[in-house]
Amino acid sequence: MLLQVKNLKTYLKSGGETVKAVDGVSFHIDRGETFCLVGESGSGKSITALSVIQLLPQGISSHPEGQILFDYRHDDGQVENVDMVSLAESHKQMIRGSRIAMIFQEPMTSLNPVFTVGDQVIEALQQHYPEMSDADARARTIEAFKQVKIPNAEQRIDEYPHRLSGGQRQRVMIAMAMACEPDLLIADEPTTALDVTVQAEILRLMKDLQQRCGTSILFITHDFGVVSQMADRLAVMSQGKMVECGTLKEVIKVPKHEYTRQLLAALPENLPRSKKQQLASDSDQKSLLDVSGLKVHFPIKKGVLRRTVDYVRAVDEIDLKIPEGQILALVGESGCGKSTFGRALLRLINSTGGEVNFDGQVLTGLSRKQMRPFRRQMQIIFQDPMSSLNPRLTIASTLTEPMKVHGIGSSNEERLEIARKTMMHVQLDPEYIWRYPHEFSGGQRQRIGIARALVLEPRFIVCDEITSALDVSVQADILKLLLDIRKERNLTLLFITHNIGVVEYVSDEMAVMYKGKIVERGLTSDVCKQPQHEYTQQLLAAVPRLDI
Repeated sequence: MLLQVKNLKTYLKSGGETVKAVDGVSFHIDRGETFCLVGESGSGKSITALSVIQLLPQGISSHPEGQILFDYRHDDGQVENVDMVSLAESHKQMIRGSRIAMIFQEPMTSLNPVFTVGDQVIEALQQHYPEMSDADARARTIEAFKQVKIPNAEQRIDEYPHRLSGGQRQRVMIAMAMACEPDLLIADEPTTALDVTVQAEILRLMKDLQQRCGTSILFITHDFGVVSQMADRLAVMSQGKMVECGTLKEVIKVPKHEYTRQLLAALPENLPRSKKQQLASDSDQKSLLDVSGLKVHFPIKKGVLRRTVDYVRAVDEIDLKIPEGQILALVGESGCGKSTFGRALLRLINSTGGEVNFDGQVLTGLSRKQMRPFRRQMQIIFQDPMSSLNPRLTIASTLTEPMKVHGIGSSNEERLEIARKTMMHVQLDPEYIWRYPHEFSGGQRQRIGIARALVLEPRFIVCDEITSALDVSVQADILKLLLDIRKERNLTLLFITHNIGVVEYVSDEMAVMYKGKIVERGLTSDVCKQPQHEYTQQLLAAVPRLDI
């Protein structure tokens, strides 16, 4: 047994109140084992991990009860069982990074933007091995980069974080964590923001490193597909308590606690399927949106005179029809051009070429004034509702201002009444309209984003990765809500996502995008069961499935 947590309680002080973030949690991790902590946002998973590595701010955190017993391996090979809670700070610093390492959820905010990625790994090495020379530390860092399969490691070591992709930054974080060969690796949602193919590579990489080094892993996630690939044992957390713990098969196959059953039932593959709308042949269907040859190219400028030397072809001659009342899912990895395509449809960015036809009217080339009547009919729901909602405006103002612009409602009172009804429609208390965005949870803010689009009674909505940052139960609620609204209003939706499970549940048709082009399109069930294009096959093969 490498780690044993006994009746751990972690209390946080917030605004004069005490929050029981972790309340009596007990578990153990054996050597070479992967132990998963599963639960929704706010359940206490990350606080448990930060308690283990003792990274919580001392001024606002305390451990009124509990022990964190860790087998500390000294440099001479001797093992000492220590309690991380009562250990002196100087000893904690010796253990952190060398014997217990942590990979954080968002690598961009964890890496220092003013230092090269190589310097940051070298600093971590020399912190724990002061006698190591600069040349040796650099050579070891290059070797660590090669182990995590960063291409051209000798050159990449001198790059700054912003010049690397999300997957490469996450590999740097893993290299930094594994450089000192720790006995315990804590991974806090390390693949949440990654594409499925990159996620699959990162998970394979972590398992390979674990087998090579014998490292134990405490893996924190809310994705049961990832859990089924990684876990030997898992525990489910809710409101600071551990409600269920056992082997992977025990918890997934025969969940004992009601909360665990609710989480599993909320997975897209387990949601009750509503009957998909019958699709007629292309010749019989009325296309609400008809896109032909759409291009969005961004110039690459170089030299003192900033001459255009080439173009980034973000959207490259796309032809696409979306029938009225249907949900078309646009699938692909980050950087393939999905969001750019969605914004180009709504004329939020200008296209380089091609034509967008909405209900028989060509939108390409219209002035801002000519586009205004179409703004009401074509709306967008953004991925991050917090950044798309004005923090200075109440929800009442957020919902009524667009109505006023488009002449909906004869008075402010009438617009407020429409806003209240729309809030009820998205299953929120109508009196919440006097609150500000920061007073809502992530799921509630996403509902407000949906309400803002619905108040104008649009015919077409672009949903841009609207469930990617949500917990599975909140995601399930949002998806059910969208399907209900689509049925009631005969809405047409372009659903942009990289989550195949969501695609299978919500969409009638799907189109797969790769390097600015549509490489495959068809009925969702057909594409998912029998993908024709090699890229689609790779994409579907990389999806972590709950398969025990």
